[in-house]
Amino acid sequence: VDVLSDFDSTFAPKLRELAEKHDFLIFEDRKFADIGNTVVSQYAGGVYKIADWADIINAHVVPGPGIVDGLKTVGKDKGAGLLILAEMSSKGTLARAEYTEAAVEIATAHPDFVIGYISVSPASWKGDIGAAGTGTMIHMTPGVQLAKGGDSLGQQYDTPEVVIGERGSDVIIVGRGIYKAQDPAAASAQYREAGWAAYLKSIET
Repeated sequence: VDVLSDFDSTFAPKLRELAEKHDFLIFEDRKFADIGNTVVSQYAGGVYKIADWADIINAHVVPGPGIVDGLKTVGKDKGAGLLILAEMSSKGTLARAEYTEAAVEIATAHPDFVIGYISVSPASWKGDIGAAGTGTMIHMTPGVQLAKGGDSLGQQYDTPEVVIGERGSDVIIVGRGIYKAQDPAAASAQYREAGWAAYLKSIET
């Protein structure tokens, strides 16, 4: 929401009205990344008051488990859910290996608030906890377009077939493939169909 240039107090009520009318959840891709006390203020207050309208948020765990503790004091009673950023799709990311393992440990300590992960290749995770197909955590993967590629700033794109079928994710996250399309509504439908087809294929094997 902090990239919107025309945000005002009418934005959240209108968005919530649309969510209720069309039965969808609002995921605010805020990527909280500070100490517990700070993220409480960022989540509950400020200009955006994210906790009043977002169903799902996400956070890095670089600060340690306190960030989850802080966000949970605000979001749990509102019925919100948290996704832990365990991996990222950008080139050279440090969110891998030991960091990913630590993220899983923190996430599994909060089953009453953490609903899953932002992950890239959960099928390759080690162990029975957190890996794709185990437990109840959702895996959501960014960096998805209909053709494999990348941009000049290090983002790397994979297709729904690869993300779901080969890497074991549950949900695709699409940004520029939709909002920069000439017809965003049509593009959204195309990605939805591609994601669903990839999922159906993945459960056939």
